[in-house]
Amino acid sequence: MSSSGYHEPVLLDKVMEYLQVMSGGIYADCTVGQGGHTSILLQESYPNGVVLGIDKDNDSLIEAQNRLSDYGSAFIPVQGNYGDINQIAISNGIITFDGILLDLGFSSRQIDGVGYGMSFQRDEYLDMRFDKTPGNITAADIINSYSEKELADLIYTYGEESKSRRIARAVVGQRPITTTKELADVIARVSPRNTRIHPATQTFQALRIAVNDELGSIRAGLESSVGLLRELGRLAVISYHSLEDRLVKGIFNREASACICRPELYECSCNHQPTIKVINRKVIRPSASEISRNPRSRSARMRIVERLQS
Repeated sequence: MSSSGYHEPVLLDKVMEYLQVMSGGIYADCTVGQGGHTSILLQESYPNGVVLGIDKDNDSLIEAQNRLSDYGSAFIPVQGNYGDINQIAISNGIITFDGILLDLGFSSRQIDGVGYGMSFQRDEYLDMRFDKTPGNITAADIINSYSEKELADLIYTYGEESKSRRIARAVVGQRPITTTKELADVIARVSPRNTRIHPATQTFQALRIAVNDELGSIRAGLESSVGLLRELGRLAVISYHSLEDRLVKGIFNREASACICRPELYECSCNHQPTIKVINRKVIRPSASEISRNPRSRSARMRIVERLQS
């Protein structure tokens, strides 16, 4: 947290530098959170700039609206999934953007706050939804309805947890499990802590990703965002774990390639035309001083691309 009480936005200076934010520009912050990045986008695009802000979490969006109320109609808040950015932009009269930001993290309030069910530091219902619209699947639904194999596969794929089968077997044997503490305790019994990281960390990550379809949203959001950039417009993505970063890197490399044929083919037959160029081949990471101020930024990595001219 910053001294203002708000979640400190990650890589803020680098975001502004690489997005090349300009007065009068049109921008999108696809994960508004408490509005940290959004506020600087609004400030730097003043006057006549516009920032479309998207967030699944309505509580975060309301908080950001209150924080950014002085900017009036320059800030367009929308509760929704950034995977639907194309439809959201069109419905708000926006055809192209000068820059788009996707910060794939979430705020301290969501990690630590009551009612999200994302932390094993307190005992509460296993929810994990950013969008709490009735009918959306919760982590408890997954834990109590998936087969042992389905659970093991999910934990291994999304959590990269080597003990996924052992954890899944223990979870199925202890069902029903409805709270964060119950789940964390089951995992701790079969996977004792041998590092500073809690043994339930990767399982909780896997459940959060599955509940919110995070990887599917990233894929849809990136592909749509590339198409929404004006010529020389830029897209910046901040990811926090290897699954996200591999997906981002793969999509960027594909869109920047002149050929996407399978490697074993002798001749190119795809006629693929590159639409972007990659600005930084090496990921941008927080400085030591930023990590010291905000330890949760330590795993952040940013990639930037630029829309090619026709």
